Amino acid sequence: MSLLLAIAAQAAATQATPAAVAPDYEKDASWICLPGRRDVCSTPLATTALSKNGYGSNGLSTIASNPKLDCFYVYPTVSQDRGFNSDLKPDLETGATLTQFARFAGVCRTFAPIYRQMTSAAIGAAALGRDLTPNFEVAYGDVRSAFRNFLATRAKGRPFVLVGHSQGSWMLQTLIAREIEGKPAARQMALAIIPGFNVLVPEGKLVGGTFASTPLCTRLGQKGCVVAYSSYRTNNPPPPGALFGYAAKPGFTVACTNPAALGSRGWAPLDSYWYTRSELPVPGGPISWSSEGKPPTPFVRTEGLASGRCVNAGPRGYLEIRTNVTPGAKWTDRIGGEVGLGGFFIPGWGMHLADVSAPQGNLIRLVEAVAR
Repeated sequence: MSLLLAIAAQAAATQATPAAVAPDYEKDASWICLPGRRDVCSTPLATTALSKNGYGSNGLSTIASNPKLDCFYVYPTVSQDRGFNSDLKPDLETGATLTQFARFAGVCRTFAPIYRQMTSAAIGAAALGRDLTPNFEVAYGDVRSAFRNFLATRAKGRPFVLVGHSQGSWMLQTLIAREIEGKPAARQMALAIIPGFNVLVPEGKLVGGTFASTPLCTRLGQKGCVVAYSSYRTNNPPPPGALFGYAAKPGFTVACTNPAALGSRGWAPLDSYWYTRSELPVPGGPISWSSEGKPPTPFVRTEGLASGRCVNAGPRGYLEIRTNVTPGAKWTDRIGGEVGLGGFFIPGWGMHLADVSAPQGNLIRLVEAVAR
């Protein structure tokens, strides 16, 4: 009950103010990231390797000089703006782009539009039953306009990869269904990476449900397919009615494609990039990344600290994540990802905040593979 009251208080404190004027995507100022300029996607990220033996080498993420692909990114729900649609002054939106998307600049040209997303207050209002269809259409209309501008004036026939998370993945789901499937753009779409929002498929199938003709990816290098999943900690599967990882529609399940092992149901080590300066709550308290002390850079890369496997059991479909505890190791045996609100962690959201960071290195390799 306390969690519900916290959501209610957040929603009630916000008045539904009119949405800002629609952005003009002909203007470079309407984009967080664009090729050929200095922004968060063209700034190398300082990263330290962290293994069971402790901290290793420090380095900077790479910026590809002549990549074969373009990547079009839509960020998740981060806006704390008043009203149910955000303004067009990015702040937390830039931070999300930095941590989730900037590293993709090593394999593709990066495009990230600013859009009037549904705010965190809108999500709270939706949990209380408010119809947010008009607010969704405002947000989606911006993403559609940005994508059309991208296709017409920026991509110019180049293959592209869609990248999103949470609300961003919802927007891209809708974009695929309305603007890509059955249209010329389908031939340009090399891959869609859309974790953190349910893609529904009939149980035992790879296509149908959310998408009419776009299948789930089952092998490295496969083109025109979708990578989708929602993360849950091992031994903590999605409860009935969970927002992520549980299909309410009879006969359907939530899609899971393991970025570390497409088409497999077995455990696979994850190549993770963690933002160590995050102040978000973590079960068990703040993480001590290594017994050697604080990380020397804002990001650490861990290979094999966590593993993941896809689970589909009736309506449930999710990426199960476990931490590989190594006795005597100098690295942590804990990772975060749960969403905290009002002193609680929301059980039906799983490890939502780790959807991108836990397998980020694997996701980047998927883009490399379709580029080849």
